[in-house]
Amino acid sequence: MTSTPPVAKKVPTERTHHGDTVIDPYEWLRAKDSPEVVEHLKAENAYTEAVTAGQEQLRQDIFSEIKNRTQETDLSVPARKKDWWYYSRTEEGKQYSIHCRVKAEDTGDVARDWTPPEVVPGRPVDGEQVLLDGNLEAEGKPFFSLGGLTVSEDGTLLAFSVDNAGDERFSLRIKDLRTGELLPDEIPNVFYGLAFSSDGSQVFYTVVDDSWRPYQVKSHRLGTAVEQDALVYQEDDVAMWTGFDLSADRTQLLIGIGCSEYSEYRVLDLERQDAGLTTLIPRSERILYEAEPLRVDGRLHYLLTHDRGARNSMVSLVAAEQFQRPLAEQEWMTVVNHDDAVRVHGATVTATHVLVSVRKDTTMRVQILPREGLGTPLQQPPVEPAFDESLYTCNLAGAEFESPVIRLSYASYFTPPRVYDYLLDAGVLSLRKETEVRGGYRSEDYVAERQWAAAADGTQVPLSVLRRRDLQQDGSNPAVIYAYGSYEISMDPAFSISRLSLLDRGIIFVVAHIRGGGEMGRTWYEGGKKLAKKNTFTDFVDATTHMAESGWVDPKRVAAIGGSAGGLLMGAVANLAPEKYCAIVAQVPFVDALTTILDPELPLSALEWEEWGNPITDPEVYRYMKEYTPYENIREAAYPRIAAVTSFNDTRVLYVEPAKWVARLRELTTGSEPIVLKTEMDGGHGGASGRYELWKDVAWDYAFVADALGATRVLSQAGSVAG
Repeated sequence: MTSTPPVAKKVPTERTHHGDTVIDPYEWLRAKDSPEVVEHLKAENAYTEAVTAGQEQLRQDIFSEIKNRTQETDLSVPARKKDWWYYSRTEEGKQYSIHCRVKAEDTGDVARDWTPPEVVPGRPVDGEQVLLDGNLEAEGKPFFSLGGLTVSEDGTLLAFSVDNAGDERFSLRIKDLRTGELLPDEIPNVFYGLAFSSDGSQVFYTVVDDSWRPYQVKSHRLGTAVEQDALVYQEDDVAMWTGFDLSADRTQLLIGIGCSEYSEYRVLDLERQDAGLTTLIPRSERILYEAEPLRVDGRLHYLLTHDRGARNSMVSLVAAEQFQRPLAEQEWMTVVNHDDAVRVHGATVTATHVLVSVRKDTTMRVQILPREGLGTPLQQPPVEPAFDESLYTCNLAGAEFESPVIRLSYASYFTPPRVYDYLLDAGVLSLRKETEVRGGYRSEDYVAERQWAAAADGTQVPLSVLRRRDLQQDGSNPAVIYAYGSYEISMDPAFSISRLSLLDRGIIFVVAHIRGGGEMGRTWYEGGKKLAKKNTFTDFVDATTHMAESGWVDPKRVAAIGGSAGGLLMGAVANLAPEKYCAIVAQVPFVDALTTILDPELPLSALEWEEWGNPITDPEVYRYMKEYTPYENIREAAYPRIAAVTSFNDTRVLYVEPAKWVARLRELTTGSEPIVLKTEMDGGHGGASGRYELWKDVAWDYAFVADALGATRVLSQAGSVAG
């Protein structure tokens, strides 16, 4: 090991766009197959190991805390599909989940038939059938990840896909659950998403192109050669993403093609596949929508979640034949009105009800209304299950079409994940499980509160401030600020066992709900994308300033963490305000965004145009991006302690971006703090595989910031440091 950082050689590479020529000395690091590049990354890992060697005990401590708080032998609440209850379980000492099922009963008693069987962690289950043991599948493999897992409608076949490299290209296999044997069918290089046809004779799957963009939906007929697989749909627009799902009633294949601003649905009647695909609303109308078929009085309709005249989206009911008419002449019936204060995220159906996912007051919740009278003056108002906390997340976790109950997931910052069943007709909410947290955890020892930071333009930015209840507002506490701020993705309240290790060291953890995310609706997202992207970065800095002036936080003891597009955020704020942070952890950081998006041949780059703009064709976008892209804007400044954490096989943010970023940071920083690059050589975008490996990764990141903050020891219950 060496405490001297490796110095990347300089090989000038010229890039010219819109009359602007840039000389990039570190672009040679993109050559992934080059032994010299691999050796450089290994040298960086050796340097990182040397610099952080003093944190090893702290890493072990945090890992042990995560492990000791986790119920290692655990299981999900069984969910019913047709004649079986399906669940997954984990066992102590094993990295991966085991997927199982047991037979269901039909007695005619709804409450009894839809009450999950009692399955106790660590106790053998009578009649259990193991569908797939991830631990057996992973044996002898450097990496293991499931891309999809689905059972045929009659319960006899299992389709699953496995990635053993971390590059998110999966191999699809079929298992006969009656015999336990794998069928000879094997399909390589599939992407996420699997579905059986209703009769189980076909499997639908997605394929990515050379830039990792999902662009084909194919159908494999069991027992036939892969070369005979039918192409159901191919999307040739490099800026559009393609995916599919089965309708709730399993009668249609719904192919969704879209970007962040508009979409198109093409539907296939599974009973009349020879009729081909039908387009609902063409993309030329520039409407962002999702569709779900349902029958009303025997006639086919579609439930649309859409933004037509509704920035935050609304829900409408449209008869299928209406789509044959020009859009302006179609008759749409309103199911859920548009509301400036409520973001509608989607709707699905059961045989008797419509289920709508909405965001209100920054929190996700589920609204329920009967199908009877839908879209007419007789429609009943929606019902929303109520909970005690104000900062929480409630999502629809399962809704079988014929089921009289739906499954809801619930979590808050300090309430461990809960699973509820909601009886649709009676409106009764039943708690099925609250995840056990070991080690004496008590939710009342912690506080989650909402604060608001004033941005430079006057916008109020919501913050979720998490801390130990016994901390004093004396300006001495260290803090970690975390955010994402892109793609309308929201950082919703969620419980984290690993985060407790920071809180228990007296660190205040702040989630900054900055513009570019979706916490405050569509306008919030649009206020932090394309030519408004800089708001994302300045919001984060303003949130940091707010906490430094709140009386809770020592301004000299603030660290920042962010990943992927949140890693771009980390790079941007390091350039904007390096003096405000004593440490930054950038996880798989998108820090060389301009170079990436300027090359449509690179993975997923063309798909990014709707988020950032297209700098290839638009000189204004090029100019604007060049002003904030982290790699382009590194300057002579005293940068804080920085760790860039990446994976060699990541297909979303290539390792080369943090590698180049670190090289240039070291070249220009005027400070003395170490800047390190840690590359997982066998991992993907999510890092290494396996839950224990994931805990080690989290422990590494948290030890890095806790060490920089001088907060390495757990506080006693009274607030003093425990020896």
